[in-house]
Amino acid sequence: MSNLLERKSVVRVKEFLNKYDNNINLIALDESARTAKDAGNALNTKVGSIVKSLLFKDTDNKFYLCLVSGDKYISLDKIEKIIKKKIVKANANEVKKQTGYSIGGVPPICHNIPPQEIFIDENLSHFKKIYAAAGHPFIVFSMSYEKLCNITNGKVLDIVL
Repeated sequence: MSNLLERKSVVRVKEFLNKYDNNINLIALDESARTAKDAGNALNTKVGSIVKSLLFKDTDNKFYLCLVSGDKYISLDKIEKIIKKKIVKANANEVKKQTGYSIGGVPPICHNIPPQEIFIDENLSHFKKIYAAAGHPFIVFSMSYEKLCNITNGKVLDIVL
């Protein structure tokens, strides 16, 4: 597992985090964190403390990153009202092209092409520590909700069902 920490995608996330805060460490898991439920189990934490990084695109092919609590479901209607356009979930190829990461390992930061906007689910604020993917399904990092908001410059909104 330790060689996963040397993968290009993971090193990229680590370098980005180090510029923000040297005290943020990557966590290598013995089990996949491809889904929020998997991550919660692997970390022995509540699923709600897991950050799901979900990418959507509008009718103009502009992309929006939604950072959602692992125990919640995104509301397309709410996002469409916010951006005033129809949206669809980005497919795996679009996610890889836009972010530079494969689904299951998409971090909330350092993407190939920055999203038009980042929306943060306010439910993540209920947790002292939250966990997000760090470029690979077996690698995560933790930080406070406040740090997530600062590092992503995202807008905190009600975006879930």
